[in-house]
Amino acid sequence: PTSTSYKFAWGSNTDAPPPETLSAKRDLLVMLTRRTFHHTEPGINTPGRKVESARLSFVSEQDPAKKRVNAAMLAGALFNRATDIFTSIVDLESKGIAVNQDNNLMLECSACFEEALELGKQVRHPSGHEGVDELWGEPFKVFTHSIANYYDSRYVKISQTMRAIDDVAQRIVDTFESVPCFHATGVTVRDFARAARVETELMKSDPDFFKNWPEFVTLKEKIKAFEPDSQQGLSALARLQLQKGARLLAEGADLISYMAGVRVPMPKSKRHFLQSLEQFDLDCQGVGLR
Repeated sequence: PTSTSYKFAWGSNTDAPPPETLSAKRDLLVMLTRRTFHHTEPGINTPGRKVESARLSFVSEQDPAKKRVNAAMLAGALFNRATDIFTSIVDLESKGIAVNQDNNLMLECSACFEEALELGKQVRHPSGHEGVDELWGEPFKVFTHSIANYYDSRYVKISQTMRAIDDVAQRIVDTFESVPCFHATGVTVRDFARAARVETELMKSDPDFFKNWPEFVTLKEKIKAFEPDSQQGLSALARLQLQKGARLLAEGADLISYMAGVRVPMPKSKRHFLQSLEQFDLDCQGVGLR
């Protein structure tokens, strides 16, 4: 991997990761904690001291939809408790008190991370999209792997995200290029995908951020504001299909934006969106738009 991975994960221009110390891991965990909760649904940043209450509510809830939310809240509590414990371990180490891997504190920290990782499958993006459990698992990787290995895995994940962005963008272009009313969207979608790929690598401290972010935002706005021109003689069903196409186009721009933001490929959301594009393509043929 190149220095891009280290720059992304640590926010500095360096060709090597920080030293392999507990304090460096703590700092990385704290940063990832903030980032993870920023990119997941609201209301689940449960304090670590509330694990027991969160667990009781999760176990007792019978409604499946509510139970999913309770699972996410419990995952958040476990996540925070693990980070709290690890921070305490680092504090002890700084005072000359060694904490071995088989110490009860370290075992409890590991157990909290593992359970949070499993429950993290229920956690969603703020938009309601699924597929952010990969983001949720990053702190556990920091705990169980070396810092350098974590950075390497993040660089791979960023590359996978870029490919996913390209896949979605190309499928959008392929779907809409044969619908006359959407011909003008192809170039904009490709430009937006390019800006999104750049966005997956940039830190806000990067000088290029001030150039790429405005382009990224305005291209997304342009796609979401697009309205197809209805041709003369179209049936009512065809006109409805054009409206559906505009909504799909906007949803695709949102999905690409979400991927660039969380820097994971969001496979579930990607799969569902591509299925929607396939159905739209079939429906276009059925109403004479092909």
